[in-house]
Amino acid sequence: MIVISEDVWSADFEALADSFPIVREPDLWSKKDELKAKLADATALVVRNRTQVTREIIEAAPQLKIIARAGVGLDNIDIKAADENGVIVSAALGINATAVGEETLAMALALSRKLIELDSSTRAGEWNRKAGSEISGKTWGLLGFGATARATAELLKGFKVKVLAYDPFAKPTSEYLTSINAQMAQLNDVVSQSDFISVHLPSTPETKEVINAQLLSTMKKSAVIINVGRGEVINEADLESALKNGVIAGAGLDVRAQEPPQDKRFTDLANVVLAPHIAGITHESQAAINRVLVSEIRAALTGQAQQFAVGAVKQAK
Repeated sequence: MIVISEDVWSADFEALADSFPIVREPDLWSKKDELKAKLADATALVVRNRTQVTREIIEAAPQLKIIARAGVGLDNIDIKAADENGVIVSAALGINATAVGEETLAMALALSRKLIELDSSTRAGEWNRKAGSEISGKTWGLLGFGATARATAELLKGFKVKVLAYDPFAKPTSEYLTSINAQMAQLNDVVSQSDFISVHLPSTPETKEVINAQLLSTMKKSAVIINVGRGEVINEADLESALKNGVIAGAGLDVRAQEPPQDKRFTDLANVVLAPHIAGITHESQAAINRVLVSEIRAALTGQAQQFAVGAVKQAK
């Protein structure tokens, strides 16, 4: 049996249901005991980012062969526990990178041209021809240099920006860096020299609130920061203070430390663009991700090796 605990579905899953029984409950992620009960006979679990796939959950599913993650973040899955229990963890890494890159640029353009603010004032009957700023010819900083950051850099080629990237684990070739007019740099250099900064960092103990008051104070006052990585990497109180006090010019936040956020922080600030964690969600990216997940599930349940396994287990027992 395949259990889908969040809002994941497509024609590919419908076709999969012809071969394997599927239990699909989009809010099952919020019902821990019910989830554990349904996993007792499950061979596959499909999640997004809300289902907390802990060791307890994994060990409640003795027949589980694969956890399929519809997205790229893996902080909600205990990969070590999955490895120890012989469970494949498969995620369509990189499949939605272009979608994330496009939203990153959309937020930057909206902020630099003040489009949200001007849309509201124009609808109110005003005709406020306020000047904005251009992206072209500026310096763009990437925090993290994985698939979504690289997709952003590729899209930025047309803007002829200088790209600075910080990622202690990435080792891109010099040829690739030259092709996108980029260079690797230290965190402080990226932050202090960039006009636009996009955050593509995962949530780890090392990245938690790495963007704080001290780091924000080194940014240009005209700079904007866009977070399409994980909300936990930014100290939101420090960011709010920086935005209110003119330390930086603006921010685009697709992700938050708590989702959905319970506070009203940022909602009254004109220099902030907010979105509900949808950078990677487009019709095209979701269709592609679902195709990958269905293929991975079929492979796992028929004893074939995985192409998108992220843990140590590459093939079901």
